[in-house]
Amino acid sequence: MNEKRSFFKRRKKPIIIFAVIFLIGIIIIFNLQSQREKSIKVTVEKVEKHDLISKISASGEVKPKKNVNISAHIPGRIVKIGVEEGQLVKAGDFLLKLDSTQYEANADRTRALIDSHKANLIMAKAGLKRDDSFYQRQIKLYEEKLISEEQLETAKAQYEISKAQQQGITYQIDQAQASLQSALDDLSKTVYYSPIDGIITSLRVEEGEIAMIGTMNNPGTILMTIADLSVMEVEVEVDETDVIGVRIAQYAEVKVDAFPDQTIKGKVTEIGSSALQQTTLSQESKDFKVIITLENPPEDLKPGLSASADIITAEKIDVLAVPISALVLREKEGEKEEKNDGQEEGVYIVKESRVKFYPVEKGIMGEMMIEIKSGLEEGQEIVVGPYSALRQLKDDILIKTEEKEEEE
Repeated sequence: MNEKRSFFKRRKKPIIIFAVIFLIGIIIIFNLQSQREKSIKVTVEKVEKHDLISKISASGEVKPKKNVNISAHIPGRIVKIGVEEGQLVKAGDFLLKLDSTQYEANADRTRALIDSHKANLIMAKAGLKRDDSFYQRQIKLYEEKLISEEQLETAKAQYEISKAQQQGITYQIDQAQASLQSALDDLSKTVYYSPIDGIITSLRVEEGEIAMIGTMNNPGTILMTIADLSVMEVEVEVDETDVIGVRIAQYAEVKVDAFPDQTIKGKVTEIGSSALQQTTLSQESKDFKVIITLENPPEDLKPGLSASADIITAEKIDVLAVPISALVLREKEGEKEEKNDGQEEGVYIVKESRVKFYPVEKGIMGEMMIEIKSGLEEGQEIVVGPYSALRQLKDDILIKTEEKEEEE
């Protein structure tokens, strides 16, 4: 027993020393691990040159450039229709006729009234000539003191009356002639001819119906619609934030829902100067009308078809560009966050597994890429994602690159 106790006494001190050294080693290892710098996994790409096309997308519908609604200008019963819907017509072709009996009678009555006034004018001229001669004789007799002043004044008054009567009849004739012009104008409006070359896209009436003219609160009868389908347009609505980039003569690519496999070229020919009226009172963004004239549209393209357009607002070849996802907006160093001008936009450049923020000047924006005018050089590596990692990045932070997932 004494030998065993002496053995443990001799080994006890080395064991304790060893245990203390072991614990100290473990503590040092944990401290080193806790002090080890953590890295952020990111995706990187090299800055390269690309061809960029900046587009503005909008939707609308197909419309003909010339579209004429033939409306009723006078009321009347439709007695004859000379066209059918879908029929091609030339300018001057007969379209439709209203019952003209009443308007012919009005014209005849006015002509007769003019003839009556002309007969009265002849009588008035003869009476004026007679009274003028009598008045001149009375003047001579008065100068010879053969008649009184009262007799002279009577002759003068009769002359003035005859002169006024002639003038009044002349005015009546002028008034009757104006009425005749109005009656003939109404009569001419009973027959309708095509004002343009085109096609009857809508025929809304039949023989025997009554055509009504419009009033302040009620629109008149639209008899038919004629459209010139030789020049077709697409009318689209562009958001107020995009319309400032649209210019006359810019090219556009149009897709019509009825022709899903065909892209139609076009040009911007008209830009609305004021926002379109909203049907509701909501505080939504305003839209502006933009007209795109199509080049070589399909022959069977019809008005009213739904369409979408990509207006090409800018195009550049072989320029430095980076993915839009690479851009980061951060506060400038030493600037207060409250100031809007204290922000700068740029990218994180990779150098020896660390990153540094570089401000850049942007150019045009393509679908997925954006032009960089200054701040980068071709071949530099930049961080392009993911978004969660870009939010954590700071200058000189350690990163770990990973392969970018290819889009399917």
